[in-house]
Amino acid sequence: MQLALDSISKKVGAQTWLYDMSLALQGNAVTVLLGATQAGKTSLMRIMAGLDVPTHGRVLVDGKDVTGTPVRDRNVAMVYQQFINYPSMKVFDNIASPLKLRGEKNIDARVRELASRLHIEMFLDRLPAELSGGQQQRVALARALAKGAPLMLLDEPLVNLDYKLREELREELTQLFAAGQSTVVYATTEPGEALLLGGYTAVMHEGRLLQYGPTAEVFHAPNSLSVARAFSDPPMNLMTATRQDGGVRLSDGTVLPLPLPPTTSASLTVGVRASALRVQARPGDVEVQGVVELAEISGSDTFVHVDTPWGELVAQLTGVHYFELGAQVRLHLNPAQAYVFGADEALVLAPQRAGGR
Repeated sequence: MQLALDSISKKVGAQTWLYDMSLALQGNAVTVLLGATQAGKTSLMRIMAGLDVPTHGRVLVDGKDVTGTPVRDRNVAMVYQQFINYPSMKVFDNIASPLKLRGEKNIDARVRELASRLHIEMFLDRLPAELSGGQQQRVALARALAKGAPLMLLDEPLVNLDYKLREELREELTQLFAAGQSTVVYATTEPGEALLLGGYTAVMHEGRLLQYGPTAEVFHAPNSLSVARAFSDPPMNLMTATRQDGGVRLSDGTVLPLPLPPTTSASLTVGVRASALRVQARPGDVEVQGVVELAEISGSDTFVHVDTPWGELVAQLTGVHYFELGAQVRLHLNPAQAYVFGADEALVLAPQRAGGR
């Protein structure tokens, strides 16, 4: 399916929920809608599904205008944060229902395969009311996958699950999406989830579409400070700076030698991802000394919050590290890993990727 949104917007009363945007989704691929709560992700998905009609603009499917076509006349599968299952049907029959409607063969094998991948095979003989919220969410997800609709809309489908299970299911879903023939739209607030799913990402903020493209490209080259903020977890470290010959000068006088375009504004913002800061020096690094304000261990990483002359910085260190509060620490940065944004907050310079991309 080729789904395109042509200059759509959505107003409810005096409020604008979606500002004018156009978006052409890549067929048989995953598009992640990435943004904080109230970014407009659910509103956009409801228009894609036919549950709502845009105030202005058109929804096109394979070049045909379906703007006024209701959801019952479209072949769409959608899973919300608020899961919906058939309460009187056992889990097996919930998952099997779209397969039966299509007259599929080998229904039992397909249901059990999906249930196994979503770790609910032991619940097939239970009613939804006998399951936890996270288990019911997985039943709704399995039924949507079983439907095999050309357009699948998933609105934060893993939000009710615990951390470990979310990690496992993300990998399973990535494989299921790759093996299917559906155009998948997946909404999330988590940048890490967008990176794991790959495909394409549309970054949204307060009803506006900020950037759309292949996920890796949007992550490595955010076109604005707003995109950089939305697509960084932990948030990107931002530092005020000024342009000078041969690079940028930070607030304490440290110079980062960077090849800025000649038209670069004098007032700049330097962005550094937490993973680019290290406690071990390497050739060509610049360093800054600071005081540890907080050190937290999350999974296999340690996040160190340091008060420095550049501002408060967060360093993401691989492995488990221990720091005393108030201790002096030196952080190191390779200038080539810095982002530079202009006075208008547009991207001026991004780190070079492997192969010069």
